[in-house]
Amino acid sequence: MAEKTAFDPSKYITKVGGGDYLEVKWRLVWFRTEHPDGQIETELVSHEGDTAVFRARVTIPGGGSATGWGSEAADDFRDYLEKAETKALGRALAALGYGTQFCPDFEFGAASSRIVDSPIDLERTRERRQQRGEAATPSPATPRQIKFLHAIAREVGLSEEELEAEAMEAFGSGVDGLSRRDASALIERFQQRRAG
Repeated sequence: MAEKTAFDPSKYITKVGGGDYLEVKWRLVWFRTEHPDGQIETELVSHEGDTAVFRARVTIPGGGSATGWGSEAADDFRDYLEKAETKALGRALAALGYGTQFCPDFEFGAASSRIVDSPIDLERTRERRQQRGEAATPSPATPRQIKFLHAIAREVGLSEEELEAEAMEAFGSGVDGLSRRDASALIERFQQRRAG
């Protein structure tokens, strides 16, 4: 009987933003190597306008399970649906230990570059939108987003003042003045913090 070869993630590490990073595809190979009968479920939770939100749940038979969330927009990626699903899956796998040490998704405060599989430079994205004239009329955050932001901020232990300060620092606006896209990014940040 052939001996099963263990997956060595160090062979697949890439550099992103100066740090080691294990792409989601390799986290998935690692998971399947160890748990070929593990369960992976993804669900498109929301697709409003050009923004998609996915939830992924990964379950180890007889063991743990984790849920990951991912959102992306058409302005950031042409294939934003696929990117959002990959982001959710990557976070669920990382929460189970597959690539966590090579994944900055759970390192809040170290940097605000939001690396998942395709790094995004928020400043460059903002500049591109301004060049296209989008910054003048962004879609305002929905009442549902604002309500959820307040709720999830409480869950991660932030006061109303701290929530306002974090929104102001990240996006130059208080919570009530956020665009739909910026509110989604802030929600995602708090979801990651809550999962960590």
